[in-house]
Amino acid sequence: MPLRLIFMGTPDFAVPTLVEIAGAGHDIAAVYTRAPKAAGRGMQMQESPVAREAQRLGIAVLTPAALKSADAQAGFRAHDADAAVVVAYGLILPKPILDAVPLGCFNLHASLLPRWRGAAPINRAIMAGDGESGVTVMKMNEGLDTGEMALAQRVTIRPDMTAGELHDQLARLGADVMLRALGGLERGALQLTSQPEQGVTYARKIDKNEARIDWTKPWRQVHDHIRGLSPFPGAWCEMNGARVKVLRTTKGTGRGVPGAVLDDKLTIACGEGAVRILELQRAGRQPMKVDKFLRGMPLARDTILV
Repeated sequence: MPLRLIFMGTPDFAVPTLVEIAGAGHDIAAVYTRAPKAAGRGMQMQESPVAREAQRLGIAVLTPAALKSADAQAGFRAHDADAAVVVAYGLILPKPILDAVPLGCFNLHASLLPRWRGAAPINRAIMAGDGESGVTVMKMNEGLDTGEMALAQRVTIRPDMTAGELHDQLARLGADVMLRALGGLERGALQLTSQPEQGVTYARKIDKNEARIDWTKPWRQVHDHIRGLSPFPGAWCEMNGARVKVLRTTKGTGRGVPGAVLDDKLTIACGEGAVRILELQRAGRQPMKVDKFLRGMPLARDTILV
């Protein structure tokens, strides 16, 4: 018998899971998401990706600012749901909410727990040079991503893979893994295991102050920093006085003063080794491949990027 569910999510990452659950025939009583916010050049109020998809599916959307009040918690219980599915919702769930559904609240987290608990697991995995990532479905408790695990699945992080590419792959994979977890829950066969005590790391939120590229670091660290912040917020440097985001790089050849342009293909010297830039973005412009970029902003050999 299909489950009656509450879905809680906000960004693009959560949309595939919502679509898969709805398509599988589960009864989604309501979708909880963050309230519309101003975005874009015109700073127009925009609904979350999850809100737009829920409306397309004909599901009621709620956007409470918090879930701590008695009224918010009573409203949550009134849906009479069996369980809740949580994917990058963005609000803390207090204990009365966690306890309001008999089968529990199940969260899809974009890492192989207990590694990279917290806000930015995809970015941090790539910035740290991890060779693999994955998704974990856990039954939530009051801790920060500390709940018992139901299912997990691994993926390889390719050497030049960006955070955006890993995000999209994990969003698709996570939808499938969550659907399988709900199938086990529906049959009463879902097994939970405690997270290991070893290997815990925390993926703190990305701070804009860490986006500037430090060319004095070894090429691998520079490369991982750039791809871990691509496409957003984007690692950046100054080229001929203009601030430019670097979106994609690969291993380069050569050596020189850190930040120096080594050739006409935009290979840049690092503290050890070099990276070759493949894709960039100037302020107010679309991302572009390096050859097109250099036609508009030629950079002579030995120019120093800062």
